Amino acid sequence: MRRRLICVLMTTLLLAGCGRAEVDKGEELALAIRGEYLAMDRCAAQASITADYGQRVYQYEMAVTVTESETTLSLTAPETVAGLTARLEGEEGLLEFDGVSVETGPMDENGLTPASAVPALLEAARSGYITACALEEDGALLRVDCGSPEGAPGSGTETALWFDASTHALAKGEISVDGFRVILCEFSEFTAG
Repeated sequence: MRRRLICVLMTTLLLAGCGRAEVDKGEELALAIRGEYLAMDRCAAQASITADYGQRVYQYEMAVTVTESETTLSLTAPETVAGLTARLEGEEGLLEFDGVSVETGPMDENGLTPASAVPALLEAARSGYITACALEEDGALLRVDCGSPEGAPGSGTETALWFDASTHALAKGEISVDGFRVILCEFSEFTAG
């Protein structure tokens, strides 16, 4: 009986150690990716964005180009807005269509929009306070959760990011406000420069 108890305890300790190794690997990978995104001076991707306002849900597809000074979002779908381009510099935003541009005004720090979602996700990747990270889908994706260091889970603004574990490309991002997902971005053709 004593021998079985020792075997059970040893197995439990080994399994607990394996779980911690996965966490450590996820944490190390998250820190390595953060360093790469901090050093990145430009990136480009195709993005599919779902914005959920509670009673209304909007879906957009766009080509995204980000440099150190500007983010350019060129809408490709839905067809009614295809060709519309947003240029974001700091808190300034311009909407352009067919050579005409219109100032959209400063973006409110607390007012998240589909246009500001991609820069917000990239900022979370660079400097968000990491609350949790884990490898998912048999190690193919790394999930990194960011939020306020003082906030309780499910309150305030929280961000979840998924990176390809081998290429470190941003695959998906979600922004939640008070536990409700308001933005979902799915990326393809992500390239960093």
